[in-house]
Amino acid sequence: MAEQDLRSTALESVHESLGATFTDFAGWRMPVRYDSDLAEHRAVRESAGLFDLSHMGEIHLRGPQAADALDHALAGKMSAMSVGRAKYSLLLTEDGGVIDDVITYRLAEEHFLVVANASNADVDSAELSARAQGFDVEIDDASARTALIAVQGPASEQILLDALLGADSGVEGLSAEDITGMKYYRVAQSTYRGEQMLIARTGYTGEDGFELYVDDELAAALWEQLTVAGGERLVPCGLACRDTLRLEAGMPLYGHELGRDLHPAQSGMGRVVALTSKGDFVGRAGVESADVSDEPVLVGLVAEGRRAARADAQVRDAAGNAVGTITSGALSPTLGHPIAMAFVVPGSAEIGTELVANVRGKDLPVRVVAMPFYSRP
Repeated sequence: MAEQDLRSTALESVHESLGATFTDFAGWRMPVRYDSDLAEHRAVRESAGLFDLSHMGEIHLRGPQAADALDHALAGKMSAMSVGRAKYSLLLTEDGGVIDDVITYRLAEEHFLVVANASNADVDSAELSARAQGFDVEIDDASARTALIAVQGPASEQILLDALLGADSGVEGLSAEDITGMKYYRVAQSTYRGEQMLIARTGYTGEDGFELYVDDELAAALWEQLTVAGGERLVPCGLACRDTLRLEAGMPLYGHELGRDLHPAQSGMGRVVALTSKGDFVGRAGVESADVSDEPVLVGLVAEGRRAARADAQVRDAAGNAVGTITSGALSPTLGHPIAMAFVVPGSAEIGTELVANVRGKDLPVRVVAMPFYSRP
């Protein structure tokens, strides 16, 4: 896709002014880095990073049967979630493959927000609309008018307090307790310059952090306000470090560890499929009828040295037999050694198993380990 055909977020001019390097991500012109991938990664682990995630999809469901519609559409039981909470779930195909992994927020008894991956936002919106047929619910795809800004890292809570609670902050309906008392996978609602703002304690980095949803036209003002309040504690971060952060945290990426040709159990996501707590839903029959006992399963791999195995690299056992494929890999900035996720046959998935990955034609000894590779202190 030519660069002029790429979609832009409301913060594109801000990123340009900061000297960002851009990349095509799911048809969007997104900042991949501003300066150093390593420096941005370390900022999130040690202090805080500021991310533009406005390429994500935001789909609202409103109505008396919004919860029922989502119970039918998604693998999780959304009707059991109380107002102010968030839940990770999967949008499945009829045969139990994964169309997308999503986070759903319950904003009111009859109002939910489903946040989709950028590459699947349009597909998810269409699927949710189709699956909502027959339910008393309205679907509102707000992706094109919603900005999503994330502050991630150990200093993120204090930065939000400094940025959003001053007399001239433009924020109303938000207290310090709303931020400091907010638990993981919770959401608070307030207004910013007279328009709705959602603040969720969620993220994709393995660190404490928040994700803020505002109208597009307020994105630049909010980004600047967070930047000023954060000062040296807050570094703008691109998609490159977001990928190494989520890999260290063992978080799956759609198209790598999740996909239509993969069942949730293969990716370690069987636990999020509500087979015992609710009735029928799209994909249930496919999950229940699938025999994945001999199918490849997702594992973590570690190695010594500095060479890292990358996506699509072959994995072999000690006898030289091909047993799997790397899905994501990198030299871990935090740990200082190579890490990877891979799908391998069940016989090679036991913790401690010694395998070999192909790295540009050379063998790299790797060992199966439990994930995540990194957990915050």
